[in-house]
Amino acid sequence: MSRGGAARLAVLLTAAGAARAAYAGLRRRPPGGGARWQRKNYAGRGVDLYGGPAAALGAAAAVAASPGLPARARAAGALAVLAAGGCGAYDDVAGAGDPRRGFRAHLSALRDGEVTSGAVKLFGIGAAGLAAGALLKDRPADKVLAGVVIAGSAHLVNLVDVRPGRAAGVVVALGAPGLLRRGPGGVPAAAPVGAAAALLADDLHERTMLGDTGAHALGAALGLAVVAANGRAGLLAHAAALTAAAVAGDGVSRAAAGGVLVG
Repeated sequence: MSRGGAARLAVLLTAAGAARAAYAGLRRRPPGGGARWQRKNYAGRGVDLYGGPAAALGAAAAVAASPGLPARARAAGALAVLAAGGCGAYDDVAGAGDPRRGFRAHLSALRDGEVTSGAVKLFGIGAAGLAAGALLKDRPADKVLAGVVIAGSAHLVNLVDVRPGRAAGVVVALGAPGLLRRGPGGVPAAAPVGAAAALLADDLHERTMLGDTGAHALGAALGLAVVAANGRAGLLAHAAALTAAAVAGDGVSRAAAGGVLVG
């Protein structure tokens, strides 16, 4: 096995092992008691939220320990993943029961003087993405594009999290090709893939859900891999695609909020 292949495998196993360990620990001793971590999914079945923080911790630990990545890239990755997961966790707790969907709804509330959990998440993840982009890239335009890609990727994975296993499956599907790519993008791609794969079965069988915590954290980690693998042209293409997906997804979210919620 090549050195690059060994590094990707090490990150993959680290992410999976850390995610499973965190998941088991949270199930064994849930902070604040088990009731705080229980939710109803789209079908009204009881599931726990342990998968979200477990995914975030697994991906962050793997990125922070990634062999061959510069210290600045490891710091950027850990910052982006943990900040995205933290903002998602706030929305999971404070935003429970809020019928508003889509960034336009939360921005409208903000204009009226109400700071919703969705607005905190929107600006918090955006700021974290820009901070990570500033650490990863040297030129101002590239820093901004990198920030858009990281925040946009976090938002994209959360958009598809409408059914059991959907977000984790998308992360594995989008990140797996990166594992085969030579160059700097392969190692960070292993972090979200490993963490998502480790929790996919529990998610599919409706024992746990990633929630905003896990979806945003895994998405940010996926965005980090995209940034590491691309120059300005690639970043611009990804930023444009993610922005278009966010606008389209906002329309779908608002339509769902006006009728039957899909997730």
